[in-house]
Amino acid sequence: MIFLCVCGCRGIELILVNNCNESVWPAILGGAGHHSPEGGGFRLATGEEAVFPVPGGGRGGYGAARAAASTTKGRVPAKTGDCAGLLKCGGAGGVPPATVVEMTFGTDKSALHYYDVSLVDGFNLPVAMVPVGGGVGCGSAACEVDLNVCCPSRFEVRKGGRVVGCRSACQALKTDKYCCTGEFASPKSCRPTLFSTLFKSLCPRAYSFAFDDSSSLRTCRASRYLITFCPPRR
Repeated sequence: MIFLCVCGCRGIELILVNNCNESVWPAILGGAGHHSPEGGGFRLATGEEAVFPVPGGGRGGYGAARAAASTTKGRVPAKTGDCAGLLKCGGAGGVPPATVVEMTFGTDKSALHYYDVSLVDGFNLPVAMVPVGGGVGCGSAACEVDLNVCCPSRFEVRKGGRVVGCRSACQALKTDKYCCTGEFASPKSCRPTLFSTLFKSLCPRAYSFAFDDSSSLRTCRASRYLITFCPPRR
């Protein structure tokens, strides 16, 4: 799955487009006290588009499982980002590695919206989030490159003889230095590493480690946002 964490206000629409050569299953995770739109997930076939409003004041996430087989009794044979094999995650998170798209929408018309694409939980699928309109200064958050192609061997997740996901350095090495925990749990002590620098060079508009805010967090005030799986590279 690819995850997007959201705080929302009514009147905002999300447009999800699948530009991949296989079906994806966006997983929608509502935040505390709020329901998960679409029951927490649905199938999006190649070339399909889905449009739905953001629930008022809700936090959540969206993901795309890299699976091409059909579902059986509401279950998804996910290659990555699996949430207990369910099509509708119902608020449950998926298993990393997964590309993450995070959003915080203001609760009134004058508030700014914050959004980003994060590789902190690893990578499984290219994705981009772009505001539709919104004025000057609104930019795209994206990782448009397939990082599975250049994933370090010890970070690879393989299924069916191919790399389907790339774990983060934190998941693969499990140390405070790479997880920004313990004595490294602050922007001052947690600095870019060899691995985060590699991912940043390939996806400069995405978070490469926990405190990568300055070059990764976007702001806007649009009423519609386009999220594209496997977007064309700019």
